[in-house]
Amino acid sequence: MTFLKKIVPAPLLSAALFALWLVLSRSTSAGQIVLGLGLALAVPLLTSALRLTNVRARRPLVVVRFILRVGYDVLLSNFEVAWGVVTWQWRRPRSRFVIVPLDLRDPVGLAALSMVTTVVPGTVWSELALDRRALLLHVWDVGDEGAFVARFKARYEEPLREIFE
Repeated sequence: MTFLKKIVPAPLLSAALFALWLVLSRSTSAGQIVLGLGLALAVPLLTSALRLTNVRARRPLVVVRFILRVGYDVLLSNFEVAWGVVTWQWRRPRSRFVIVPLDLRDPVGLAALSMVTTVVPGTVWSELALDRRALLLHVWDVGDEGAFVARFKARYEEPLREIFE
């Protein structure tokens, strides 16, 4: 391992952190540059044990289709939740906790599933069972729980299994 690789184990992450620091601080003063460089060098070193090194996404077309599906679902869910808020007085949403049995075991796939669940309005990732066989979601408006679980698994879990397992 080279000396530079020891100092900067993730150069893209370091560059992104440095740029983000300068953008968020809205200053390029010497002090902000030094702080940004310090964070850009320290954070990747401190979090190196958390980064997975052998992650491989398979089936790039499935990845593209999955990203487009999530984007579509985010837009659609935004409108559905907004409409539910507007019509709150006439029709209360049927929110509840839903248990989704999981077949996905890959930790990166589960992390992606948690991000997707959090990004899509109307769903909140509440708990993952210790054995990773079930997921507890809080859902804004659920009609048929079985249909929701089947749709969730088909739209999100199955593509992630194809990509990561």
